[in-house]
Amino acid sequence: MQRTLASEVPNKIGEMVFLQGWVNNLRPLGKLCFIVLRDRSGLIQTVLYGRPDLVKALKEESVVELTGRVRPDPRAPYGCEVEVHELNIIRTPIETPPIQINRPYHVFNAKLETLLTHRVLALRNPKIGAIFKVQAELIHGFREFLTHEGFLEVHTPKIVASGTEGGTELFPVQYFERTAYLAQSPQFYKQMLVGAGFERVFEVGPVYRAEPHSTTRHLNEYISLDIEMGFIESEQDLLALEARLLRYMFERVQDRCAKELELYRAAVPNVPERIPQLKLSEAQEILRKKFNKHSSGDLDPESERLLCRYAQEELGCELLFVTHYPREKRPMYAMPDPVDPTLTRSFDLLYKGLEITTGGQRIHEYERLVESIRGRGLDPANFEFYLKVFKYGMPPHGGFAIGAERLTMQLLNLANVREASLFPRDRTRLTP
Repeated sequence: MQRTLASEVPNKIGEMVFLQGWVNNLRPLGKLCFIVLRDRSGLIQTVLYGRPDLVKALKEESVVELTGRVRPDPRAPYGCEVEVHELNIIRTPIETPPIQINRPYHVFNAKLETLLTHRVLALRNPKIGAIFKVQAELIHGFREFLTHEGFLEVHTPKIVASGTEGGTELFPVQYFERTAYLAQSPQFYKQMLVGAGFERVFEVGPVYRAEPHSTTRHLNEYISLDIEMGFIESEQDLLALEARLLRYMFERVQDRCAKELELYRAAVPNVPERIPQLKLSEAQEILRKKFNKHSSGDLDPESERLLCRYAQEELGCELLFVTHYPREKRPMYAMPDPVDPTLTRSFDLLYKGLEITTGGQRIHEYERLVESIRGRGLDPANFEFYLKVFKYGMPPHGGFAIGAERLTMQLLNLANVREASLFPRDRTRLTP
């Protein structure tokens, strides 16, 4: 027989079905035993009669296959159960799992570190696994929207000769006889590909930051959703694009992950056509006047939370763009603002109190970019591979990057960004 998934069983009342999966839990009751089976689609209740030999051999997390008839039962989950005719035990665990997989996530006794150490087992829990179904749909929506908008998906090197921002937060790697680095960002390459004539490019890929953080919001390896677009007039083109992009991504998750969202009591945000914007100086003034919070330079985590509170209460939106950051706080390629050259046409997007996007318009004039590089105390000769395309005609362009794990974390109201990473890499964790 062709396999039926657990989620398909309610549509097959009265039919024979063939199921495969793991034993989520067992409830022996005299001559019968209720077996809740788990597969990639969810859970389904089955009932086995008069087979004490099989019941004795079964354990939770055993891998099994069974055939049976689907019958209606209003007392069972989903209003039906499978009466088992045949059951075959494929494999039983050789030791007791170190965490109780079938417990509801909110009553797990294990700490996050324990769950991460036993990550593969923890992912069997339907609620934990749901995080990555949501994340997959967010990324799929990202790809689909941009492809429809004429963007080309690209894949850039992750072993590079130098950092994109000239900083020291780089992981060195031995590359034959010399030292190379893990890429902080595909920034240089996506700009170069705009200049190569593709005009619009995007990438979904890992980036690496050698920052010695140990917080709930930082990872040292994460998935970056990167965009670069040519022939823009200003950063406002990018802000409008991101609003439409996020609306599409969230609507896709709403359509395809309603069950997973319900597990986390999460709701997708209403993304307006124009997400509210505040210049950094305006945001700092609001922080001072409304919250007695004095912020200079970049925004700290508390400032981001307070600004999103302001956006929710005063502007009716969970999302907020903060724009016009000072040149010294932005990379060398950030376009200076024509009105005030000490500022840049750059932005961050805050969502529920956390920065999920950084972006802006880039410098597209060769001479101006060289001057900016020198102004950072860097040698343009070290960036010749990047600068070369600017000599031969580069259109006005810009882009942004969304952290996939942070976006997932905020959507599902997770407490730690490591929960939104399948196998997180942080300051201390290299396994599993």
